[in-house]
Amino acid sequence: MALSSCTMAALGRSSVGALGKVGAVARGCRQFSASAARGQILDAASLPDRQIPHYQQTKTSSLLSLHWPQPPRNILLMPKLHAPKVTAKAIEFAKHIYNNYPGLNLVFESHIAQDIHETLPFPIYTTDPSNASTLFARKIDIVTTMGGDGTILRAASLFSMHNSVPPILSFSMGTLGFLGEWRFSEYKRAWRECYMSGCSVAVEDLGDPHTRAAVAGAQAGDRSNFSPLSGWDAVRGNGQCMGLSRTSKILLRNRLRVGIYDSEGRNINEQLLPTSAAEPDLGPPSGSSTHVGEGYRSSTNSTSSTSSSSSSSSGRGDGVVQKPRYLHAINEVSIDRGSHPHLAIIDIYVNSHFLTEAVADGILISTPTGSTAYSLSAGGSIVHPLVKSLLITPISPRSLSFRPLVLPLHTKVVLKLSKRNRGRELPVSIDGKRRVGVTIGMEVRVEGETLEKGPDGWRGGVPCVIRASSARSGGSEGIAEDDDSWVGGLNGLLKFNYPFGEGAPEEP
Repeated sequence: MALSSCTMAALGRSSVGALGKVGAVARGCRQFSASAARGQILDAASLPDRQIPHYQQTKTSSLLSLHWPQPPRNILLMPKLHAPKVTAKAIEFAKHIYNNYPGLNLVFESHIAQDIHETLPFPIYTTDPSNASTLFARKIDIVTTMGGDGTILRAASLFSMHNSVPPILSFSMGTLGFLGEWRFSEYKRAWRECYMSGCSVAVEDLGDPHTRAAVAGAQAGDRSNFSPLSGWDAVRGNGQCMGLSRTSKILLRNRLRVGIYDSEGRNINEQLLPTSAAEPDLGPPSGSSTHVGEGYRSSTNSTSSTSSSSSSSSGRGDGVVQKPRYLHAINEVSIDRGSHPHLAIIDIYVNSHFLTEAVADGILISTPTGSTAYSLSAGGSIVHPLVKSLLITPISPRSLSFRPLVLPLHTKVVLKLSKRNRGRELPVSIDGKRRVGVTIGMEVRVEGETLEKGPDGWRGGVPCVIRASSARSGGSEGIAEDDDSWVGGLNGLLKFNYPFGEGAPEEP
């Protein structure tokens, strides 16, 4: 049942708390009248359930291929916070999607929806922040971020209590943008390629020479694995299926599983859920971003997350949440001395074996994604995101022989406050945001999240849509395709081994 345009306009101007009154609005229903329907904010609970994409491995790449069984319908747009110019670009992107892709529903976080809904001549969707984590996991097909790396991490944190995260299509519009794959000037092509990935698309309707070349060189064996799919008929250019060479590439970024245990051995992660699932602080910008790189850190961008208590919990993103045994981190977990003047004394155990007593400002356990964030600033190694590993990096250790370690992904690391510690509480932070203070007797248990391939697809990790390489080298096209953006980020953004007193090094 659709509400009248007057009623919808009134609801749109009201607070987000009134969203429940519009839950009965039919999906995709648009109000046609003499004047455009403006100011409408609808309840995201009325949207259809999420489309779960398939991720398939290929012979030419270590990355996965994105395949939609049906067209995605619900898109979450997340612009950078406190950036009016980026918000304006998000409005431009939303209008393009609405005008060219019938049947798509545009979803925003509640604070963004309140700011922009009156500027759009069509309804948008949102939900109360307290319901965002559960509802978005059931409804959102794909996430599009517009900002820096912190915006991508904030997007991943919205799905913190679920095993499955929707694909994230990122536009670099922030300070650094190591994780950002696309320039906003390419948004029409970038969105089209991701939206049509795995379906039938006409070659002449794609403006990317690289894509056309890939299609022209596709082997017949690639096409035999696919058949034209229905549901994209409303989009111009529907034609012959392109096969594996035409799909968007996905990098599944590993996370850490973190368990906080009290002095009696009880898991206390559940006590941390209210803050880990909340929307970011919307106070004035504080300039608190202190580390740069692939895992950009910001106090307003929480990226801790939680998963279900066992493998029997939902891996399909269906919103089922059990009591969490783990929090998830895409960057790092840290214990540090905080504002205390004395060094922290922390016992480190690896696979139940005592490794060392660390006397330092703190200890970092990082992912490969986080290896270019806080860990890099502390002297840790740079690790490619496809390397299944975790890193132990000391923060300003007293001993010069305490060097960073790179361990297998399945390694179990336990951090305990030594009895020689001065009895004070030390803060534990997950992806740059403090979660809890630990005292003597408490433990922080960390291990890598394993990516599992089941009958319903891949579980675990954060799937990021990777921009295809613009060049291919020799017969090893998969190497160039996998490494192009990462190597380019090291050279162009981090200025890796940049020479002093001269220009950037040229390729041999």
